Amino acid sequence: MEQQSTVVITGASSGVGLYGAKSLAEQGWHVVMACRDIPKTENAAQALGMSPDRYTIMPIDLGDLDSVHQFVKTFRESGKSLDALVCNAAIYMPLLKEPLRSPQGYELNVATNHLGHFLMCNLMLEDLKQATSPDRRLVILGTVTHNPDELGGKIPPRPDLGNFEGFEAGFKAPISMINGKPFEPVKAYKDSKVCNVLTMRELHRRYHESTGIAFTSLYPGCVADTPLFRNHYPLFQKIFPWFQKNITGGYVSQELAGDRLAMVVADPEYKQSGAYWSWGNRQKKEGKSFVQRVSPQARDDEKADRMWELSAKLVGLG
Repeated sequence: MEQQSTVVITGASSGVGLYGAKSLAEQGWHVVMACRDIPKTENAAQALGMSPDRYTIMPIDLGDLDSVHQFVKTFRESGKSLDALVCNAAIYMPLLKEPLRSPQGYELNVATNHLGHFLMCNLMLEDLKQATSPDRRLVILGTVTHNPDELGGKIPPRPDLGNFEGFEAGFKAPISMINGKPFEPVKAYKDSKVCNVLTMRELHRRYHESTGIAFTSLYPGCVADTPLFRNHYPLFQKIFPWFQKNITGGYVSQELAGDRLAMVVADPEYKQSGAYWSWGNRQKKEGKSFVQRVSPQARDDEKADRMWELSAKLVGLG
């Protein structure tokens, strides 16, 4: 009997990750749902009617590097092959006045969204290399807010990694921003997402040719009612989906976004490594995907190399 393809999806307890998991499970994949809250994930999978033999839930807290190591160990002990890895989980806490810190002492947005995934990608690259599937993929979720060239990315504060002064200084208190400047919670999130795109591009540059693994990112459209916004003002949570549906036309349901994620993981037409897939907002009304040019910072090869070296140091790989 042919072995079932396995995909690991972080943050699969809600939103795009959950609906992506459902879509892939329905296509015959076995989904490892890598999440912080096990009961919540189990309830979510059951509520969507996911077949119990199509998923396994494994605990991970991406904000804690020890937890990432433990997850990889648990995954390897399960004996599953890894055919695809999806780095989807993200936190967004726009109302914070002071930075929260990870167990390692790093600012929590960047620790969870970037450093945890960076470590996970580096460790699980070995598992992807060992998989016998000819079509292995590593997918990192992007966001329009990483890119000031796009309408959705023009709202300040804009991301700015500077010259990674904060990373270079060790990123511990009192430092909370990648560029070493004072704490701004929305900018911390955007900066972490620029790092996600840089990570994808650098993985492609360093490893695609030698491994054949396809490294990609995607922006599935504006999922305005995703739980990502649960820490925002209640009024924003009400108005934003309405605005995206009725004014910008950019609104995408969680289900459709999950289907798009599944396509980038599994469909032959999304095999192009190094691509940032987008369904755009208003400029692509017909809902077809295209390869989007990433932001100036995210396409800066020198920045990508520097991000890689400094991140490796911060997560204990350097």
